[in-house]
Amino acid sequence: MILQSYNLLPGLTVLENIMLTMDASGKRFDRPKREIALDLLKQVHLPERYADERILHLSGGEQQRVAIARALSDDPRVIIADEPTGNLDPATQDDIMRIFLDLAHQQGRCVIIVTHSPQIAEMSDAVLRLAPAQR
Repeated sequence: MILQSYNLLPGLTVLENIMLTMDASGKRFDRPKREIALDLLKQVHLPERYADERILHLSGGEQQRVAIARALSDDPRVIIADEPTGNLDPATQDDIMRIFLDLAHQQGRCVIIVTHSPQIAEMSDAVLRLAPAQR
């Protein structure tokens, strides 16, 4: 799950934040966790030089990419993202959406995005709209 506030741990590095979920999952991995985490950074378009950066040194868009990489670190089939582009500039918003579309179309994952943005909804394959409850 990818939350609007990212919930990254500021005292940890980018890689430590990603590997934390791998450790918590209890899964066995066929490769070293650091190697997997570095591959995830590439997947979310973050250069390897960010690996040892502290979270506080990153922009909002970079933190969002780390949150996505962390969410992918235990190889989920379903990804739920709550307003994943709400705090981002239009160019970064488009880049993040391309990552989600790649996850869905190229990797066969189910990506569910909760958003108020008509632009994000327009980029999605299917849209469900919630209406206020009638009393």
